[in-house]
Amino acid sequence: MRDVKPVSGTEPTSARRVSPSAALAASAVALALLAGCSSTPKDETAGMSTEKLYAEAKDEAAAGNYERAIKFYERLEGRAAGTVLAQQAQLELAYLYYRTNEKAQALATLDRFAKLHPSSPAMDYALYLRGVVNFNDNLGLFGKLSRQDLSERDQQASKDAFQAFKQLVEQFPTSNYAPDARLRMGYIVNALAAYEVHVARYYFRRGAYLAAANRAQQTVQDYQQSPALEEALYIMARSYDRLGLTQLRDDAERVLKTSFPDSPYLARGFDGNTKPWWQLW
Repeated sequence: MRDVKPVSGTEPTSARRVSPSAALAASAVALALLAGCSSTPKDETAGMSTEKLYAEAKDEAAAGNYERAIKFYERLEGRAAGTVLAQQAQLELAYLYYRTNEKAQALATLDRFAKLHPSSPAMDYALYLRGVVNFNDNLGLFGKLSRQDLSERDQQASKDAFQAFKQLVEQFPTSNYAPDARLRMGYIVNALAAYEVHVARYYFRRGAYLAAANRAQQTVQDYQQSPALEEALYIMARSYDRLGLTQLRDDAERVLKTSFPDSPYLARGFDGNTKPWWQLW
């Protein structure tokens, strides 16, 4: 029979000659892979008791090392699951997320706490912290009007803060956090009312009188104890006047006179020698 020679380049591996440079390259790759396997980060908390882990987390937080403290508390929450220490870790985590501007994570952690521990003695603090996280969510209400239409601004965070504080003072009226929660509630109410009036004024100055009247009326309905009520009534009267709704204008005028007899909006009088007060603003 005729000998069959292998096609060039298809010799069995065993028949090939491996060059020294190729062997060195293969060895280098193998060493790199081994080095990669051995460089897995070591868990510095391995072997720590939950009490030690909690102490370390507290120390890091006190020193301002929030990122390291968060890592310790995350480990602690898992290891101490089902214990009071795990509850404490969750609350501390939520606070540190808040301090590091991780609002979504802070609120998610507080949600988890409320779901897992609805009867916890620390629930008052959890509600208070929820309010604080939302309260500080850009509560400077007015911003730069040249860059954003006021009607597009979202005040939901402020409303969420109010609801959290309200739940706190209703469920835990003697809580150490209740007095501050009440103060913040008052501020939020006045700020939201001022915001509504600001939007109403914004609409009025752009000729959207119906929208202005509706926003002012919303303020009158929802924030009757707010200082912004006075201007809301004024804007209502002016808007109704521009719309030709004289009866509604007169009703708003009457309420303004009754509620704020010394209002500066009434200072120009009605003697016929000056423009009606609703045309002076």
